[in-house]
Amino acid sequence: MAQVRYTRLDNRRPSSNYCSTVTVVVFVALCLVGIWMMTSSYVGPAQNVDEVSLDTNDGIKKQMTPPAEEGNVQKSEEAAGETPNEEKKGDGDASFPEGDESSSKQDDQEEKTKEESTSSGEESSSKQEDQEEKKEEKIKEGPISSGDESSSKQGDQEEKKEENTKEEPTSSGDESASKQGDQEEKKDEKTKEESTSSGDESSTKQEDQEERKEETASSGETKSETEGGENKNDDSKSENGDENDLGEKKDLKDHPDEENPESKSENGFDGSDLGEKKDLKDHPDEENPDSNDNQTKPETEDNESGENQKKTTADESEKKSSDDDTEAKGDKETKTGNEGAETKTEKESTETIVEQESIAKNETSGDLSPPVAQLELLNETTAQNGSFTTQATESKNEKEAQKGSGDQVDFKWTLCNTTAGPDYIPCLDNVQAIKSLKTTKHYEHRERHCPVTPPTCLVPLPEGYKRPIEWPKSREKIWYTNVPHTKLAEYKGHQNWVKVTGEFLTFPGGGTQFKHGALHYIDFIQESVPDISWGKRSRVVLDVGCGVASFGGFLFDRDVTTMSLAPKDEHEAQVQFALERGIPAISAVMGTTRLPFPGRVFDIVHCARCRVPWHIEGGKLLLELNRVLRPGGFFVWSATPVYQKKTEDVEIWEAMTELTKKMCWELISINKDKINGVGVATYKKPTSNECYKSRSEQQPPICADSDDPNASWKVPLEACMHTAPEDTTQRGSQWPEQWPARLEKPPFWLSSSQTGVYGKAAPDDFSADYEHWKRVVTKSYLNGLGINWASVRNVMDMKAVYGGFAAALRDLKVWVMNVVPIDSPDTLAIIYERGLFGIYHDWCESFSTYPRSYDLVHADHLLSKLKQRCNLTAIVAEVDRVLRPEGTLIVRDDAKTVQEVEAMVKAMKWEVHMTYSKGKEGLLSVQKSIWRPEDVQTLTYAIAA
Repeated sequence: MAQVRYTRLDNRRPSSNYCSTVTVVVFVALCLVGIWMMTSSYVGPAQNVDEVSLDTNDGIKKQMTPPAEEGNVQKSEEAAGETPNEEKKGDGDASFPEGDESSSKQDDQEEKTKEESTSSGEESSSKQEDQEEKKEEKIKEGPISSGDESSSKQGDQEEKKEENTKEEPTSSGDESASKQGDQEEKKDEKTKEESTSSGDESSTKQEDQEERKEETASSGETKSETEGGENKNDDSKSENGDENDLGEKKDLKDHPDEENPESKSENGFDGSDLGEKKDLKDHPDEENPDSNDNQTKPETEDNESGENQKKTTADESEKKSSDDDTEAKGDKETKTGNEGAETKTEKESTETIVEQESIAKNETSGDLSPPVAQLELLNETTAQNGSFTTQATESKNEKEAQKGSGDQVDFKWTLCNTTAGPDYIPCLDNVQAIKSLKTTKHYEHRERHCPVTPPTCLVPLPEGYKRPIEWPKSREKIWYTNVPHTKLAEYKGHQNWVKVTGEFLTFPGGGTQFKHGALHYIDFIQESVPDISWGKRSRVVLDVGCGVASFGGFLFDRDVTTMSLAPKDEHEAQVQFALERGIPAISAVMGTTRLPFPGRVFDIVHCARCRVPWHIEGGKLLLELNRVLRPGGFFVWSATPVYQKKTEDVEIWEAMTELTKKMCWELISINKDKINGVGVATYKKPTSNECYKSRSEQQPPICADSDDPNASWKVPLEACMHTAPEDTTQRGSQWPEQWPARLEKPPFWLSSSQTGVYGKAAPDDFSADYEHWKRVVTKSYLNGLGINWASVRNVMDMKAVYGGFAAALRDLKVWVMNVVPIDSPDTLAIIYERGLFGIYHDWCESFSTYPRSYDLVHADHLLSKLKQRCNLTAIVAEVDRVLRPEGTLIVRDDAKTVQEVEAMVKAMKWEVHMTYSKGKEGLLSVQKSIWRPEDVQTLTYAIAA
């Protein structure tokens, strides 16, 4: 049915100076509504209320709908030009030409009108007049409450209502008996005339408000439907009044979060809550269940913000009454209204008069929004800004931080183009530097040759890369697509190193010297030398020439941690296999420089057919093992010279025997493993200097006193031996406590006279650091950073200090590569002393590991110091290289550095799990994505001719 538009005859806008008229209209409307109620049953309103409109100059006009007959109801609606309910739902508030609050309200009342008309039949005007007198008596007993807003309009006006009821029974367009009587006499013509006059003001209002209401139509309809539904369903409220409603509203003042669905959206904290409205828009799940219906309301709030800001706190707390005069009387009227509350239909018909103007003045109006509740929220926001207790504040800070950091610098990452491709290790694949070497006799080409300028590009992923298999299954098999190399399987498959099995690379657990399994071999070693005592006395092992690291992988079953090393040589990707399996390993070679470990730290050094010529050049390489082996520690050597009688083997054995005697190593055991058919020789390093002093020939020589055994970063090898410590307070003078006691106790050689890294006495510093990391891991890292620890196996701590972070992770099935930067306090020996392991490194260079090696990388107050001498972008690119896709980076540093790193990783499409700052300190937890850039950067020094 076509919708009829009405305009005011005087062309004046009804939005100004209508205070006195509103008061009169309210009185009359409420009285006539009460009279109309008497014509219906006790269960609530049956007649359809089309509209009440306010005309300041021409007086009160009316439009009535006959309640008795369905045909009359329909005819009245058609005369008024009312659109069907389906059309109104599409238009929202803007589709109500008669100025009624909503179409759903009218539809609900139409249904009740039909029901009432069926039961009451053709009721005469005289019957309505009789009921009018009864209604007057009821009005005297208590004014009618209008629920959300009319309760505040009725209170002080009770006496005037009675007078207006007698004088002008038909002056209001609400649901009255007089209205029905007039419509029975003039069903057709007068209905149209009066609907035209009564629709003047509301139509004009609606035309003025159409553009504003388009965005709020959805929420307006929701509101009308909700209130209409209450009229239909809550029949008991019609008689007993909206005392329950008022009680609800009273509770809502104390509990604003429990308001109706529209109140949250419309109030929106009204710009006074320091940005919380924005957060709620971005987090609809934190709002009411009807938030989807109110999605367009915040935009309207923004459009009307200039006008809304002019409203006082009282205006906001009494939003639905919106009329200035009514608000002034609010307290008294509300109190009176509570006593006489009766029905929601009555309140709706009354609030129609004011609400059209209210919406125009304040589009964000909803239910009553108590000022006390708003002040409490504001106080909470102000007092707890930046804390974890307020989700809205936390989310706002995160979004602002991400936006700010992301907009600072536009990082454009590129993809590295190198010969090594997905396996690129910058310091081991510097083709240009390797070609310029004068000799490779001492494996110089397997050593580190870092580019002058570290790369800032990202290493590509192998085609078909998948999330790594979790430990411990990964020890037996890995995805072939993650390490797509088969040469080692072809070369060493018969020794059970690795095999290709469908889409997997499988590892039977064998090795060159233990084809029938590593566990049997491990137990055989302890049977040969019981003092080894795996997992108690012997905790930290160095495995030289590790192959695929099955030896170290199965030592985990004996509570032993192993640092496995092997060069990047023709045994392609052997270290990469180890890391993909979840076994600690680094790419390194016994060449011309010292290994990057302190002196006297490993409990056992193991070599099984490691192909290292220990005996040449004065035993220089074996002397390097002597440097890193703890006094009293064991060297376990399983190689053909031990048990074979070939000429070459015999010569090597004789040379080793002579060398080890000069080094004062004691041959503890030579045993043959009958199952594997191999022999094992075990040597023990002396714990004193007596043997050194009693040697007839001082070869190998004793190192100079100035030679620091702990100095190892790019220090050339020397064919000399360091003496054993004689002072009982020195490290190495006695064996550490058995595992796991050694993990938690400060080393015996840490003295209270020494100052620790954090300023306390060294033993106290050690203990405080351990307690600190236990708290951080337990209370934050395990549950608060969004990390799936079940998928974490390989962990790197880029700045380990005392190894407290690794110690705090002891109960998890992880291992930690503890890195002590070369420009940080040298505490790596302490880490080894407590039964952990680690390495020295300069983070201005690439780490000696394959890409995608670690599940989690941890950087604690490292990057802010590094960026003073290194390229921070190159460091972040290196972190990306060593971290697996879906791996986690945790950065703790100053807020500025954290912000820089966040901007860089966001440019790589990493997911930010948490970013938090307090004062000058910041915390960042991010997850690496699988994204790779399209632009390519060719590294000419890494391209083979």
